[in-house]
Amino acid sequence: MRLKSLLPLLLALAARCVASVSIQTTTLPNGVRNDGYYAVITAKGGCIPFTWQVTTGQLPNGVTMTTSSSTKSVTLSGTPSKAATYSFTVAATGCGGHTAQASYKVVVQASAEHVVGLSWDASASTDVVGYNVYRGPDGKSWSKINPSLAASTAYGDSTVANSSSYFYATTAVDEKGNESKKSNLVKAAIP
Repeated sequence: MRLKSLLPLLLALAARCVASVSIQTTTLPNGVRNDGYYAVITAKGGCIPFTWQVTTGQLPNGVTMTTSSSTKSVTLSGTPSKAATYSFTVAATGCGGHTAQASYKVVVQASAEHVVGLSWDASASTDVVGYNVYRGPDGKSWSKINPSLAASTAYGDSTVANSSSYFYATTAVDEKGNESKKSNLVKAAIP
């Protein structure tokens, strides 16, 4: 009788481990040689921890892949050092052994050909000393792109790559170094 009562629990555990894994990220932004690159690839389904690897091709020179602490995503970041077209396949394997793969093509340009002009309303707070500008590939993952606080409410991002989309948000920083929440995000599609 006791074995029969454990059977549904064992079946439920087995079902969780046989669920398939899928990679949610379908495209990655292109890059510009000698400028910072940042992209995130996410997976869902299966059971964690996921293991990630590049199975074919290679990442752009100067870009590395780092697994998140939850193992549900990997970050591609670094400074591409060579202008070229890079094709590669990334695989995520769940703890049950199920694997998903996705193929990507990233074009690293020799130099940027476009500038995204950003402007925003000034903060109403009287102790604001500047602003930070954040850019991300998906509106969820962010990287600060200004090397120092922006003193005005305008910023030009000249590190964008052709045929890519970027999301932007800003924050206000006060004289004590406290940073506000991110503003509403905006999307820029580069031709």
